This record gives sequence, structure tokens and C-alpha cells, in this order.
Amino acid sequence: MIKTPKQIGYGAIASLATLLYLSPIPKLVFAQATFKEVVQSQEVLPLPGKLDNIPVFNSNSPEGVKADGILLSTFPSTNKKVSSAHLNYPLEGHFDLFAHHFSYYPKDSQTLYLGIIVNNPGKKPVTIDVLAAASYLLPEAPYVTLLSYLENNDGKTYSGPGDRAVSDVLRGVRQAGFPQKLVIAPGKSKMLLNSPIPVRDLVKAVNGRSTLMQLNSSGKVYVASLAMFAKQQSDPAPTLAQWEQLLTTSSLSSPRDKTPTPPEQTSGQLIYGRVAGISQGSQWQALLTDNPQAKNLTIPAPGKAISYAVNTLKGGRLGTGQVQTAKMLARYPDTAYESHGNYGVLYNLSIPLLNSTQKAQTVTLTLATPLKEDKLSQKGARFRQPSLDFPFFRGTVRLRYSDDNGKPQTRYVHLWHRVGQVLDPMLSVKMSPSSRRMVQLELIYPPDSTPPQILTIGTLE
Repeated sequence: MIKTPKQIGYGAIASLATLLYLSPIPKLVFAQATFKEVVQSQEVLPLPGKLDNIPVFNSNSPEGVKADGILLSTFPSTNKKVSSAHLNYPLEGHFDLFAHHFSYYPKDSQTLYLGIIVNNPGKKPVTIDVLAAASYLLPEAPYVTLLSYLENNDGKTYSGPGDRAVSDVLRGVRQAGFPQKLVIAPGKSKMLLNSPIPVRDLVKAVNGRSTLMQLNSSGKVYVASLAMFAKQQSDPAPTLAQWEQLLTTSSLSSPRDKTPTPPEQTSGQLIYGRVAGISQGSQWQALLTDNPQAKNLTIPAPGKAISYAVNTLKGGRLGTGQVQTAKMLARYPDTAYESHGNYGVLYNLSIPLLNSTQKAQTVTLTLATPLKEDKLSQKGARFRQPSLDFPFFRGTVRLRYSDDNGKPQTRYVHLWHRVGQVLDPMLSVKMSPSSRRMVQLELIYPPDSTPPQILTIGTLE
């Protein structure tokens, strides 16, 4: 079992991984003394399955907000002062909402407010069911250094606001302050979120808010995320009328993030860009078997392993040729062409293990972050000892399986992994001869992480 020691140190307030986003690893990170490269020689396979078609309201640009304005609007441009700020993309039925923004203003400046407004354009009332929702500030979930594995059944272990928010939603939590239902009259609007991102009195003048919601709307709605700074520190949160006026009269918040590299460009620097739009896919469901027609995954021979790529993207396909990144159904021209990182996406992986041998075997599962490569330069995923000294995965996974006594188990395990780190398994099960064991791994990809990862199934010698 994984032990649960206390936190072992504190990281920087601002996340370098967040600031670098998904860029190639900077040269300064390699400025270490000596290291040993470790190549895990097993094959890295594409992940079976695919993203579903659930739309995601995906607000992540500009990440650092410095002025009032529109962050993302799916409203029509009719009667709007700046038509280009509105994507005219109504949402209906099940959809997710992800918003991740920071304020970097000096500590004596005004509080930034993040508002998410929902409008019913129809002639009948619309009900939005808030199935799960969580929103956290950086001081509520600071970036801290943790052990590689910590049991997290109580949900009290996290490193970063995105890590904490997706951990709550993975458990189906609807955080206090979010309504169970939101009923919107015909032609009217309501606020789904109206929350501050204060920086005053903080040790470092940086704060951020990560929000994830799973929603279901009985009819078509328009949604917008908006940014507004308080004029005075004593000012209350903006009113619905003030948000509506900003939506009608404002342009996109600026300055903007870096313009992404066009998909057709094949040379030069790869800039992914930040996401602002509607992405397609809130869940990737996969059944890991020997082949598409098989019902089981035969465990590897003793001492061998098999790996599956998780959250691959352009420039980081790990030799699989597979891009798992969600497509954009609507976006602004200066924002990401795809939802690079799949932040907030649920990976639901079912692994029907089969021990076809006549001996008991110990099978292990490991989720790790190899060095990022598009095509593998060696015959396997590359790691190093010591690892690069920065965390590339901070989040909670849910494991469901029957233990060695046949008792069903559900465990939440927090992972805090550096890039290139060689890890012990997060799960080991002992399988009897000619036996089967179903293992299910679920995670919502945390905004405080950087892809890609690999899931490795191995058999001990």
C-alpha cells in the first residue's frame, strides 16, 4: 500500500509548467551535472478508443488577464459592439465548462473578477443542471512538492488549483456555492460564476483560478466568460447588469497570448497557443485488450511490459502517430487550433487482465512522464536518473479493482511526478494461474500537468 506522509516541501507560487504551457523542455532544465539515461524498451502503443462528442466550453486565453474584456463568448454578434469577440455557438444538453486564468498585477492593485454568464435565447425557461463543479484559487491549493504517490481518498492532497478542482469533479463533487439547478427565464441571463481572483496582500502578486463544471441544459444557451477589475478594493462583485454591459460593449481581453503555429507549418518553432473556444470531447473511454476483437489483455511475460500513450499531441506522439488532442468546434483566430493538453478531459481506461500461464504472476500498473518526443529516438520511452527537476504531472487518479482477496477496492491516489522520472508502480496485483482481473483507471487531466504520459502494464520476474 502507498503510505501517506506529510508534504515534504514547498514549490514556487507560480507554476513554471503553467507558464511554459506545452513548449519543448527549455535548455536550462538540462543544466544538471551527470545523469544516466534509462530507456524502457517495451513498445509504446496508441491508446484504443476515442474522445466522445460532448462539447467543452474551454476558456484559457489569455491565461494571464491584464485588462477588462471578453475571454470567451459563444453569443451571437447581433447588437454587440465588437462582433469578432463572439463565436455564435449555442450549447445544449450535456456540456462541460473549463476556465483557467491568472492575475499577475501588483499587490496594491484592484481585484480581478471572473464572470461566467449564461443566456436563454429561447421562448421557454431553460434549466441547467450542475452535475459537478469546483473552482479554486491558487492560495486555496498552492503548488507544493509532494511524494510521488499519496493515498488521497479524502481529497485533501493536491498541488495547484487545477489539480484540486479536477480531483473534486472526479468524485462527483458539487462545491458549496454552486446551485444544483439554474433556471433561466426566456430572453434572460444569469451568472453561473461571479468570483474574485485577488492579489492584494499576497506574498507574491500572482493568483489564479481553475474551474471545472459538468453541466446539462434543457435547451439552447449562450455562455461567456468575462474579466472585470474592481475600480476600488472595497467594491463588491460586479452585478449582472455590469457583466451584460461588458459583454455588449467590450472586445477580447488583451494583451493576447502567443499566436499558435498553423497546422500546415512543418518547420520552425512549434507554438501551441492557449485555448479559447469550444472543444469537442469531454471523455476518452478505452478498453485495453490484445486486439480490437479480443476481450482480454494478456499480461506480458515475466520481466516484460507494454505501454499505452496517454494525452499525446502534435510534437509529442511518442512514436505512436496518434494525436489524442480534442478538435476545436469554434475558436478565435489567434488561439490554439486544438485543445492541446486536453485539460479537464476524463480518461476512463478499462484493463481486463488475463493471466494465461499456469503460475501465479504479479502484475503492475505505472503512469509516468517520459521525455517528450514525437518519434522515439531510442527503442522505447526515454527516462533519466536523476529526473529533470520539475513536476509534469500533478493530479489524482481513481483505481477500481478487486484485491488479492477478491474484495472490491476503490482508491484515489495522488501522483506528483517529475519529467523523466523512473517510478515504482502505483498498483500491484497478484494473479492466480489462468485467472482474470479487471482494473479500471480514471483520471481527469489536470491543468497543472504537461503531457504526454504513458501507462505501463508489467509482469514482475
